[in-house]
Amino acid sequence: MAKEQIQEQDSDEMLKKKELMYRGKYIAELKQMDIREFAKLLKSNEKRTALRQHDALQNFILNCNEKVAGGKQIRTHHRDFVIVPKMVGLKIHIHNGKEFVPIDITIEMLGHRLGEFSVTRSKVKHGAAGIGATKSSASASVK
Repeated sequence: MAKEQIQEQDSDEMLKKKELMYRGKYIAELKQMDIREFAKLLKSNEKRTALRQHDALQNFILNCNEKVAGGKQIRTHHRDFVIVPKMVGLKIHIHNGKEFVPIDITIEMLGHRLGEFSVTRSKVKHGAAGIGATKSSASASVK
């Protein structure tokens, strides 16, 4: 009985630790890292993008912190930015071509791009058929 309880506690602790880690690093460690240091943990394409966008990402994060302090929404058209640890916990409104979609950044999103979470194409919802669309409505008057 005691062994089962210990195993359950160990599995619960492992789940908690697993949720808060990214590539073997805790979120607190990741938030301390510079963008260039974090880029070393990413896959090759995202690493290259993060290194190229280093200055723009830093400016974006500084602007985000100012807006959060001022109580304003963070809105952006930068769908190509790679999500870095300093963005975790923020609520960013990302433009999808028509409107700004609010997204809460979590640790699972690290290394992905902002645009992946703001879908540009919506599911088509067809309404009722229009006049002349069916044989029965062809003879209906237009008035």
